[in-house]
Amino acid sequence: MERWAGRVAVVTGASSGIGAAIAAELTKKSLSVVGLARRVERVQELSKSLQSESGKLYAVKCDVSNEAEVLAAFKWIKDNLGGVDILINNAAVAYDTSLTGGSTEELKKMLDVNVLGLSVCTKQAFQSMKESGVDDGHIIHINSMAGHTPPREFYAMYYATKHAVTALTEGLRREIVKLQSKIRVTSLSPGLVKTEMPPKQFLENYPVLNAEDIADGVLYVLGTPPHVSGIRVVYNTSLGEVL
Repeated sequence: MERWAGRVAVVTGASSGIGAAIAAELTKKSLSVVGLARRVERVQELSKSLQSESGKLYAVKCDVSNEAEVLAAFKWIKDNLGGVDILINNAAVAYDTSLTGGSTEELKKMLDVNVLGLSVCTKQAFQSMKESGVDDGHIIHINSMAGHTPPREFYAMYYATKHAVTALTEGLRREIVKLQSKIRVTSLSPGLVKTEMPPKQFLENYPVLNAEDIADGVLYVLGTPPHVSGIRVVYNTSLGEVL
């Protein structure tokens, strides 16, 4: 991780759960971390708690489903920090919305955040790296085990968005290879994680991972040697239950 000291990492959905855990760990590793979130006050509070660490966490208000806010956030990063070296696409929403009679607005929100928001942030980060001459950057998508095998008959649209992330990760990897860039791409797929997202009954009845476990996975991926071109990491729980 030493080679990343002083460089700039962007974490989406940094206000809680996995995003907050990742932002905190990267700050402790001497990075300049930009935490993007709708609930920016939470990132600000997290930043205050990390003031004694060797890195710095910056809080920037951004709803990744709003392209104008994403563009403004990346402009702020360019103007204040020079550009992006690492992008952690973590922001996501999940609704148990029926495909046969559920809320179209909820279905659309999942697509807007989990798929389109991820894609727009990826494009902006890649363009920032290219503009700054960063050829050893890293883009990490926080995926899900559900992005490989849908486990249940509900949460179908959420699972579909995570399958899209799996496909987008491979598509991005191939695009970058074709461009002869050394920027790396990783899909990190946890099982059920104890955050604000899963329903309470899931957390009470199934084995769970902690957000810090996923942050550790991110540190491992970033710490691999530069010749490791890409990694797909899948976290399981003892019963294989996923969200």
